[in-house]
Amino acid sequence: MPHQTYAACIEACNGCATACHHCAASCLKEPDVQMMARCIALDMDCAAACQFAAAAMARGSEHAKAICALCAGICEACGEECPRHKHEHCQACAKACRDCAAACRAMAR
Repeated sequence: MPHQTYAACIEACNGCATACHHCAASCLKEPDVQMMARCIALDMDCAAACQFAAAAMARGSEHAKAICALCAGICEACGEECPRHKHEHCQACAKACRDCAAACRAMAR
C-alpha cells in the first residue's frame, strides 16, 4: 500500500502543513504584519505543497517523486525565511520545514 511505504514522509508533510498554517495565522497577529508578508506567503505556499505531496503519496501517484522534489524546494525556502523572525511560531515552522524538506528529498530519490 503506497500510504504505508511513504508513511514517514506523509507524516512529515502533514506536520509541516500544520506548522505552516499555524505560523501564517500567528504572523497575521503580529504588530508589524507588513514585515511578516514574505513569511506568510511562503507559509501558505509551503502548506499547500505539503498537502499536495502527502495526498500524492497516499494515493500512489506516478508523480509523487516529482511532487515531493518540488515540495522539498518550497519547504527549504520557507525554512530559510522563518528563522529570520524571532517568534516561537516561526522557529517551530522552520524546524518542521527543514524536517519535511529532508524527508521529501529522501523520498524523491
